[in-house]
Amino acid sequence: MTKVACIQMASGPNVGANLFEAEKLIYQASQQGARLVVLPENFAIMALKEADKVAARERDGHGPIQEFLAHTAKRLGLWLVGGTIPLEAGDPTRVRAACLVYDDRGRRVARYDKIHLFDVRLVGSDERYTESETIEPGTDLTVVETPFGRLGLAICYDLRFPELFRALLDRGMDMIAVPSAFTAITGRAHWEMLVRTRAIENLSYVFAAAQGGYHVNGRETHGDTMIVDPWGLVLDRLPRGSGVVCAAIDLERVKSTRRNFPAVDHRRLHCG
Repeated sequence: MTKVACIQMASGPNVGANLFEAEKLIYQASQQGARLVVLPENFAIMALKEADKVAARERDGHGPIQEFLAHTAKRLGLWLVGGTIPLEAGDPTRVRAACLVYDDRGRRVARYDKIHLFDVRLVGSDERYTESETIEPGTDLTVVETPFGRLGLAICYDLRFPELFRALLDRGMDMIAVPSAFTAITGRAHWEMLVRTRAIENLSYVFAAAQGGYHVNGRETHGDTMIVDPWGLVLDRLPRGSGVVCAAIDLERVKSTRRNFPAVDHRRLHCG
């Protein structure tokens, strides 16, 4: 059995303040025995204007946010999924929304760049989002070997695209980290259903770390950070506010569930 924690925050535009809050919450998770900790999307900066995150971008492998993640993972001796941070893109007016994974020695072992970008107008409100204006989409899937199982990476809006998760499953994924910042409107409607469905249909653990609360930029995020087991059971959750969700996971639970209920082996259609 291994303890996994997900961090929930209501990040603001000040990177230093966000890192201070994240460090405090990661430490709380380590005190609860967590050996793998997942931060939410945009944990280091929830900008006042979308262009602000372009100004805060870092070069791959260099910068205070990446140094924070590496140092914290090493100091606390845990694996750390660094939510998303803005890294340089091919287009200088945009960034990559990158999820970086560090091992318990502070070494970076994986990177996933968000593939699906949130370009939508929410029905029944004046909310409109165009992530593609400031984010350059990724193209590659990521599954990383950890001491706890094979961890697949996805980010927020990716949750709505089951073919991505099937492709991760075909690459041997046992568990999925999904750093997110769902809006209040879409979160109330779909968040729990999407998170639990991705767990059920892939018979995998899902670690869904979310932004949750009111932000300085006027945005409200849904929260409800949760850890879900391969049968779709919610092991722990936090509806609102900053805090830590923690639960024990067992790779044998994945193996036994897939062995006794082999739905993933019964597929007749496969992603190309």
